[in-house]
Amino acid sequence: MKFLFDYFPIICFFIAYKFSNIYVATAVTIGASMLQLAIYWVIHRRFETMHGLTFLFILVLGGSTLLFHKDIFIKWKPSVIYWAFAATLLISQYFSSRTFLERMLSEKINLSVIIWKRLNISWAIFFVFMGFLNLYVIYHFDTNAWVNFKLFGTLSLTLVFIIVQALYMSKHMEK
Repeated sequence: MKFLFDYFPIICFFIAYKFSNIYVATAVTIGASMLQLAIYWVIHRRFETMHGLTFLFILVLGGSTLLFHKDIFIKWKPSVIYWAFAATLLISQYFSSRTFLERMLSEKINLSVIIWKRLNISWAIFFVFMGFLNLYVIYHFDTNAWVNFKLFGTLSLTLVFIIVQALYMSKHMEK
């Protein structure tokens, strides 16, 4: 359920695009992201960092798309978000006592420090790759193909990566 909630703005973008155009889809996504933040606040009385950062990027890049009537801004949003996540992971890797992933998951999963670092680096590499893959799709395919990739391609690649990470973690979990 949380997975669908996290993907709510993307799903709304996809549906709005299929029924209208990229500009309507961008406006719908801004609203959906705002709604996502509001619902999370009502339920938890706090904001999730990922939702807040995503909203900020959607607001700035989506707003630029609407203001300048150029779809390239919203198309760049996934790459910017992926690279921001990669930077966050790398900063935690080298400038903190614990990695970002370890802080998020260590209460539920018991792994050695070296395994947390490997997972953290692999996620950072994955996000850098996804950012460049998004750019490749933007500049080599039409908008319709990019919209389909944004929902189905990124979702599929992320699920496969999560499964591979889960298998790796299961081999190294400490009792």
